[in-house]
Amino acid sequence: MTRNHARFIPGEEVATVAEWDFGAVDKASIRFAAKLKAQAEAEEQSKAAVLHEAGYAQGNAEGFAAGFAQGHAQATLEGQRQINEYIATQGKEAATAFANLFESAGAQLAEAEQAMAKGVLELACELARQVLRHELSTNPNALQPVVREALGVLAVDSKAALVRMNPLDMEVLSEVLRQEFSSFALTLLPDTAVARGGCLVESAGTVVDGTVEKRWMRAVASLGLESPWEPGNDAES
Repeated sequence: MTRNHARFIPGEEVATVAEWDFGAVDKASIRFAAKLKAQAEAEEQSKAAVLHEAGYAQGNAEGFAAGFAQGHAQATLEGQRQINEYIATQGKEAATAFANLFESAGAQLAEAEQAMAKGVLELACELARQVLRHELSTNPNALQPVVREALGVLAVDSKAALVRMNPLDMEVLSEVLRQEFSSFALTLLPDTAVARGGCLVESAGTVVDGTVEKRWMRAVASLGLESPWEPGNDAES
């Protein structure tokens, strides 16, 4: 059996007719849509903030790097300028002062070396003086080569000569000299003014000075020194 669900309701059966209100449903959907929109906007703002912060940080890093590079370049230029200025002024003065100091030190060192060398020579001369004094006082024969040399110089022009010697040397050498120079007309004259170890030989107006003082002065002069045989006395040149 077929049931007919369509049924007409008479007016008398309708007690009360109320209008269906969709407002509650619409407001809920609107609020939900607004909430979704707010969430979307919040997410967008959050993303924008993150991007902004990232851009800001990158901008700061780039700005810091650029500022550092610029500051470093400026500091380098300033440092180079100060170095150039120092070289042109104080550095030049310091270099000049150092050069003068070095030159002065070199001159003082050279003077010190010369003084030391002179001191060594003077000491050597003093030792030589002592040795010669001892040799001349104990070995009168040391005078013989001196007389021989003097007579050899004068023998070219003359066969006669006068020999002056200290009396003590004369006693030892007179006979030896007469025998050695028998071809000469020798005149041997004792002279206390002549120190031991020396002699004066004269011939035809020429005098050969073989005194110890003169020979000593010639020897030390070759060394660049002035030192008399007798300290405290000036020997005539």
